[in-house]
Amino acid sequence: MWSWFTFGTAEYCFQALLLVVMGLVLRRFQLGWLFSFVTAVVYGLVLDGLMALGAYLPADALWLRAVWYVLGMLLCSMGVACMFHTYLSPEVYELFVKEVSAACGVEIHRFKTGYDCVSCLVGLVMSFLIFGLWQFVGVKWGTILCALMNGWIIGRCSALLEKGFVFRDALPWRRFFTGEEVVAASHEGM
Repeated sequence: MWSWFTFGTAEYCFQALLLVVMGLVLRRFQLGWLFSFVTAVVYGLVLDGLMALGAYLPADALWLRAVWYVLGMLLCSMGVACMFHTYLSPEVYELFVKEVSAACGVEIHRFKTGYDCVSCLVGLVMSFLIFGLWQFVGVKWGTILCALMNGWIIGRCSALLEKGFVFRDALPWRRFFTGEEVVAASHEGM
């Protein structure tokens, strides 16, 4: 409809709204959360660029589209798992999952699966309301599968990372991103 309103732009606009909702749900706001919006803008720009490049991928056969789908889901899951192990701000979706799951005392990968399924359901309802009943626009089988599996895959990626790596702060910048004070013990061996 509008050439300037890309998928990436819609992503970070929605994430700005989600940031406000998260503050209301948790009844607090941390200045460091604004870095998540910066991450969301960068994500939106990268997403638009990768979608443009993705148009050049060969995807004539169903098996080839399945390969791209699986590779994309694995790379995204590993990226989210990596972000969960840093103090750098994840995009707002993942910050919401991280903060609300911690506040509710729910394992992050379980909460992520529930969050993804609710988001998928909202997408389905919006598709039906806007485009007509049983018109799956923007939400297809791959989206539903991803909603069901992504949290579990991120949990497995996190376990794999924790098994092979020790995570500690390399720079004393945690307080700028999270509002937490840096633990002195985390700087041993620097």
